[in-house]
Amino acid sequence: MKCLFTHTIYVEVIHLLWENNIVGQTIRSVRKAKGMSQEVLSGFAGIARTHLTMIECGTKQANFSTICKIAEAFDMRPSELVRKMEEAEKKRDK
Repeated sequence: MKCLFTHTIYVEVIHLLWENNIVGQTIRSVRKAKGMSQEVLSGFAGIARTHLTMIECGTKQANFSTICKIAEAFDMRPSELVRKMEEAEKKRDK
């Protein structure tokens, strides 16, 4: 699955969401809901498990390419994953 949406807009959204660790929390939430371990998700996404751990903990920011790889590993579009992040932020702000 290719990332077929506007790179600049989503990079800005991801950067804003990363500041509150929404990116990592959302990835962890989706991963657990799908019953995946960090090892399995990182293998499907083609990233190091330690990299995924740092993203989930908020110590490392996921770039655009990594978000696309993780979304593909979840069998969803990158825009769906970003939408989940935005929804999580709205819930947090209430």
